[in-house]
Parts: sequence; C-alpha cells; structure tokens
Amino acid sequence: MSATEVVEEKIKEFTSRWASNKMLEPRVAKVVINMGVGASGERLEKAAKLLEQLAGQKPSLRRAKRTIKEFNIKKGEPIAVAVTLRGSRALEFLDKALTAIGRRIKYSSFDDYGNVSFGIKEHIVLPGAKYDPDIGIFGMDVTVKLERPGYRVMRRRRCRSSIPRRHRVSREEAAVFFMTKLGVKVVGFG
Repeated sequence: MSATEVVEEKIKEFTSRWASNKMLEPRVAKVVINMGVGASGERLEKAAKLLEQLAGQKPSLRRAKRTIKEFNIKKGEPIAVAVTLRGSRALEFLDKALTAIGRRIKYSSFDDYGNVSFGIKEHIVLPGAKYDPDIGIFGMDVTVKLERPGYRVMRRRRCRSSIPRRHRVSREEAAVFFMTKLGVKVVGFG
C-alpha cells in the first residue's frame, strides 16, 4: 500500500467511528497562545498589548521558574504573556494561525494525547494583523488541546475520576481531525 492509501484508510476508519458515536468525535477544547519575551519591562508590556489585540482577551503574565544569571532572569520575574481561548474565539484564532503557517503541520508536532503545538515567527503574517512601529514584531507559540465529550469527569470537583486510555485522543486521531475538520496538511503522516 502506498502512503496516500494508508492515510485515506485511517481517515475512513476514524470518520466512520465518529459518525457511529458522537461521544468519540474530538473537538478543540482550548487554544493557548504564548509569547515568551525573556525580560520584564517595556517589551513585555508591548507583547501583552499586542496579544490582547490579536486574541481579544486580556493575557496573563508568566513568571520565571528559576534564576538564570546568563540571561539576567530572576526567579519570579514576569518574562512571558499567555492567553487561553475557548469556544468560537479559539476556532476563529486557530483558523488565522493555521492560515499564517500555510495550513501545514508536521506529524512530529502532535503528542500522544492529541495536543499539537506550532510556532509563528512574526505576528504580522496573521491575517488582519498590521505592523505597528511602536510595538514591534513578536513571535508566538500556539498550542491546541483536543478532547472528546466527557472530559468533565476528570476536572469536576465532586466524584472526580480518571479518563481511560481508550477515551483519550490519540496522535493519529488528532492528525486525522486536523486534516478532515480544519483542512490542514499533516506532513509525515502515513
């Protein structure tokens, strides 16, 4: 069998499974956008302002976990900003981010739990983003978490339980979801 036949077979297998049981169909749980600046101060404030413009939501500061003398970073110092998007905002931003990278993701970017991460070198490649000389140019990391319905069992306060391995989203299944639902070409799959 050729690689394209293997990919088509996987797509057929997973889509038929999703059609037979709606509880098995993955969905985008959240999209996390992270801008690591590496220093606090004016540059971090500019990154926070830019991220708020791009995401439409106020970002939170991320602090350094340890001191690194070579980079003049102290433990507890804010060095990055991040924002978590859910629902329609997440899908809207994800569409822009995927367009910015040419709708191509490496298969190695997927982990074993159905999450995928990719980077954007310059924010100005996002559709609708304009260059502002006062802010400058920033890169960002985008992380997408996929999950099936029923994951609330793991997060609720009362009667918390674990999710069995068979209900987690696999690496192959996440790749098929991105190909079928989001129109992404997964490089190295198959």
